[in-house]
Amino acid sequence: MQTSRELLRRMFDAAIAAAQPALRVPAHLPAKPRGRLVVIGAGKASAAMAKAVEDHWHGDLSGFVVTRYGYSIPCQRIEIFEAAHPVPDARSMEGAQRMLAVVRDLSADDLVLCLMSGGASSLLVAPLEGLTLEDKQHVNRALLNSGASIGEMNCVRRHLSAIKGGRLAAACHPAKVVTLLISDVPGDQPSDIGSGPTVADGTTCADALAILKRYAIDLPLHVVEVLASGRGESVKPNDPRLVSNDVRFIATPQMALHAAAAVAKQTGISVHVLGDSIEGEARDVGKVMAAIALHIARHDEPFDAPCILLSGGETTVTVRGQGRGGRNVEFLLSLAIALDGRPGIHALAGDTDGVDGVEEIAGAYLAPDTLARAWAKGINPRESLDENDGHGLFEALGDAIVTGATLTNVNDFRAVLIERR
Repeated sequence: MQTSRELLRRMFDAAIAAAQPALRVPAHLPAKPRGRLVVIGAGKASAAMAKAVEDHWHGDLSGFVVTRYGYSIPCQRIEIFEAAHPVPDARSMEGAQRMLAVVRDLSADDLVLCLMSGGASSLLVAPLEGLTLEDKQHVNRALLNSGASIGEMNCVRRHLSAIKGGRLAAACHPAKVVTLLISDVPGDQPSDIGSGPTVADGTTCADALAILKRYAIDLPLHVVEVLASGRGESVKPNDPRLVSNDVRFIATPQMALHAAAAVAKQTGISVHVLGDSIEGEARDVGKVMAAIALHIARHDEPFDAPCILLSGGETTVTVRGQGRGGRNVEFLLSLAIALDGRPGIHALAGDTDGVDGVEEIAGAYLAPDTLARAWAKGINPRESLDENDGHGLFEALGDAIVTGATLTNVNDFRAVLIERR
């Protein structure tokens, strides 16, 4: 008989498997154009998406795709280029420049197939005139530590970029652009996936400035001036260069959660999907989820035990400590403290791309005795939370989950199992 830990891990693996590009890309390939097919893309899943295109496209093609270091898959006709994530490096800027060169001088008979997934905001960096790579690195670090949501972070990024916010699609004109998206953002907003290089943007420079003010993000004056002057305005929905473009979702967090739920249902345990776009501070979401789980354990409402609570989305962490972070392990540590060792409640949380924060660790497993085992090792769980050191605690307990490069990214996965009383 499988353990609770094994069941939760099988569910996590099923969520990842359901979003694999080899499974999702073929059904969404466009019709052949009269002219050339040019494949471009960026993100943690983009190399795997490119390989799926090559394997299923009958005809000539060429292309250039940027992915994260370690996420490359060899292709024959599409060049795979690696760069840094979550903070861009010089190759992120080189990759953006080369991509813009690839789509230069296309005709109306040509078709651009753009493969986008989470991580593209860091992997494609083209600073607006007057800005530098160092400026963009500073902005990224400040946003990552601010507690801003992914939508808010991407709003700022779009208005400081020469490739995001629809500018890449505008550069492809007059060729048609078909964009295949693997969503890693709450609400599946196309303009937030990789900061929307091929998608029109309804937000403004004023919105970006308001976000900087809201989170007291201190940026150099020349960076703020780009927003204040309106020079960073993005490509808007009524722009004629984007009228014929086609945007298609091929994998989403909701789809991945349903795949995980199917695994649990095979065991006879009921599953309740609470939402695929839950946001907020990771530690606050942990407290709320603990309160729901405890109520079920005590009163069999709103659901009868045994059951599993599933959720996705992207929480945030306002970094105040010196620990090794990770929003999923921060959620789990907060959950553990609120549960206070309650018997019969287990949980697993992880990022479906295999990287929680900046660690090559997807997430962790939480057991009823997690706190007791931490104390036995001399680890104070509350101090670990204060230091944003969830990875340190769960790794010391042997409960870290390492998947390696998953080659996809449909955001965070959270499962809480409440056993029968």
